[in-house]
Amino acid sequence: MTIGEVAERMNISISTIRFYDKEGLLLGLKRNKGGIRIFDQQDMEVLQLIECLKKSGMQIKDIKQFIKWCSLGDQTLQLRKEMFDKQKANIEQKIKELEHALSLIEYKCWYYQEALKDGNEKRVKQLTPEQMPSVIQEAYQQTHHLFVDKG
Repeated sequence: MTIGEVAERMNISISTIRFYDKEGLLLGLKRNKGGIRIFDQQDMEVLQLIECLKKSGMQIKDIKQFIKWCSLGDQTLQLRKEMFDKQKANIEQKIKELEHALSLIEYKCWYYQEALKDGNEKRVKQLTPEQMPSVIQEAYQQTHHLFVDKG
């Protein structure tokens, strides 16, 4: 496949694919007699992995290190495993942070929906968590636990 076909299939810009190639992330990429990049299934899998790692927050320099370790063979298996263990922990932490943010957003959506029904915030501000719907109680408690006096 050509770079254009790959870009279209994978929904990646051509410039991004060229950048990956320039950065040395596409080891063994073949070119035809005219110097045009030719991609095979393995190249597509590498691109898919790169995109996944980027979305997970991994930096290009770390992806490059991973690709290098892959090229060195089995002697780097432990290093690659440790890299993925670390990335997994990073993602799990981000998920927790996003879940916390989502709880706050859910509470605020409910809060403003109720305030709009009343035409003001007075009643909603006076509600205790016990007076809120159970789903909203959970969201409220998850986001407001830092403010509760544990005296």
